[in-house]
Amino acid sequence: MALPPGENPGHSKAMSARSRTLLARVAFAPLALAAVPAQACELALAFALDVSASVDAREYRQQIDGLAAALVEPRVVEAVLAQPGGIALAAYEWSGRYQQDEIVHWTRIETRDSLAGFVARLRAHTRAYDEFPTAIGYALGHGAVLMRSAPDCARRVIDISGDGVGNEGFSPAIAYREFEFDAITVNGLAIGGTDPEVIEYYRAEIPHGPDAFVEVARDFDDYPAAILRKLLREIEGPQYVRAE
Repeated sequence: MALPPGENPGHSKAMSARSRTLLARVAFAPLALAAVPAQACELALAFALDVSASVDAREYRQQIDGLAAALVEPRVVEAVLAQPGGIALAAYEWSGRYQQDEIVHWTRIETRDSLAGFVARLRAHTRAYDEFPTAIGYALGHGAVLMRSAPDCARRVIDISGDGVGNEGFSPAIAYREFEFDAITVNGLAIGGTDPEVIEYYRAEIPHGPDAFVEVARDFDDYPAAILRKLLREIEGPQYVRAE
């Protein structure tokens, strides 16, 4: 497997000192970790949204607004409320090696009001970065660290969206090897239209853990429909039936 620029392909069993330093910086980067009560719930789901330089202002809003709209779709609302103990949601944006920014921290969702509150905070967020490359390994590492502060849920899932292949930092394979992903599923949403390789890259590099999958959006205009399909599948789990 080809590693992103800057990685040493000869280090299959041992990372360079420089790479380990970079991993450590991600692992201990400030995440504004708030204390969350340890209560059982069905699903802890973290959304990771691409804000790399290839994503313009309109496309950024399509991600935010598309996710927000999906979360208030009646079938999604009913699926959330049907989960034993509810679910927990968090969201962050990512681009370069050290450009990960919290959108909404872990929020327990057990009522329509708590879901509406999460959506309101999501819509109100202001983009933090727009000039950096695509360091997807770092984005995944950030997600693994974020999961340490998640509520105690039966399933833990990172939902990562992007419109390009990794072009900076370490690869997803290294992230999965060096961070704590044993009990985490990672699903991908590949957004076409910009990079012709992104769909195959996501299918080959991103799925990790039980029942992992990749959803595809033809382009950013197709993102709202794709994230709705993906969200339903993640929340409903084995009971999911794709609507035609």
